[in-house]
Amino acid sequence: MAEAFARIHGGDKVEAYSAGSRPSGKINPKAIAAMKEIGYDLSTHRSKSLAEIPSIEFDFVATMGCGDECPFTRATRREDWDIPDPKDLPPEQFRIVRDLIETKVKELLADY
Repeated sequence: MAEAFARIHGGDKVEAYSAGSRPSGKINPKAIAAMKEIGYDLSTHRSKSLAEIPSIEFDFVATMGCGDECPFTRATRREDWDIPDPKDLPPEQFRIVRDLIETKVKELLADY
């Protein structure tokens, strides 16, 4: 969802990637539904591993809740966004996490 929000709010000024250390290869149906509610089609995305994104130094990397287990990704700036994994949450709580992610992305983009 963070990649989607970066694309929505950053437009052509942002090149966004989303990847994880243990991707399933598919997007959570709850995430697809939550993003559809705000007019974004997340069904065209898929979960990717870190090996599938460019091996470059990124301007910014956000990690979400992996703590000490976060794999190293080169970045000028990095933050751990203490955002709960919404995968097992009911839809109303999932939306709260979606909106929190959007807020964090908008705050980040305002810094650049």
